[in-house]
Amino acid sequence: MSTGWPIVFMGTPQIAADTLQSLLDRSESIVGVVTQPDRPAGRGQKPLPSAVRKLAEAHGIPVIAPQKIKAPEFAEALRRWHPQVIVVVAYGRILPKTILELAPNGCVNVHYSLLPKYRGAAPAAWTIINGEREGGVTTMKLVEKMDAGAIYLQEALPLTADETTGSLQAKLTPIGAGLLMQTLQGLKDRTITAREQDENLATPAPMLKKEDGLIDWTKPAEEIERRVRGLDPWPGSFTYVSGKMLKVHRAKVLTCAPPGDPGQVIRADAGGFWIGTSSELIELAEVQLENKKRLSGVEFIRGARIKAGDRLG
Repeated sequence: MSTGWPIVFMGTPQIAADTLQSLLDRSESIVGVVTQPDRPAGRGQKPLPSAVRKLAEAHGIPVIAPQKIKAPEFAEALRRWHPQVIVVVAYGRILPKTILELAPNGCVNVHYSLLPKYRGAAPAAWTIINGEREGGVTTMKLVEKMDAGAIYLQEALPLTADETTGSLQAKLTPIGAGLLMQTLQGLKDRTITAREQDENLATPAPMLKKEDGLIDWTKPAEEIERRVRGLDPWPGSFTYVSGKMLKVHRAKVLTCAPPGDPGQVIRADAGGFWIGTSSELIELAEVQLENKKRLSGVEFIRGARIKAGDRLG
């Protein structure tokens, strides 16, 4: 059932577009959309619209993409839409007080962790990197401090042993959309109350950078394996072989194998592609040399000039 409220939606990537689509499917009244400005992408670096902009324009919804969110004209544009609530999903900017207090029911955010754990831009990734057994989604009221607002609803989800950020986010996005619908209806019916977060339990989930993908072979094998999964699909994990980048798409901890020196190739034959760490060995199960196709570790070894005793990094 639709709330019947005029709603402004703020978001940028595909996960936000998927949530916007859920609101549209429920016949919510989306009076306007705010997204990030078009960004250069691809080999030609041609400016491309965000996934949210493309969806909104396909439905004839007005879109604005401000360069400066503190500009008075941006707040005035939002006021002209007269929203009862502003929904924020992966917009990518911290909102000023003028925006947070613009709608009578504030700004409702969908955040992909069990707050107060993993406040920041990459909650699903850090959930995996840090070895959590469960992830989840939180709806909350946005405040000026990052991801510190009072919590409306939460739902937990157990992680599988081979969970990647991509697979986890694919599961969390529809859960988050469902929690958002419940939150909006609860606000409309005045049947939902928010609870404050415990600041003592807050942990960071900072934005990931390309260089975060460089594998440090002096780390324990389990930590390396988790980072490979947590950085999939972006920024991806990589090492170097003879000066060329080798992307690591899948890795496996070999608990029954004897240890080896960090970064040293221990085995490189039809039986596997094994690398030493500070603890157990790591098997590189799926790799991709720069400008080449993705291969299993064994397939890669067949055509590579790599032998036991060589070093990666």
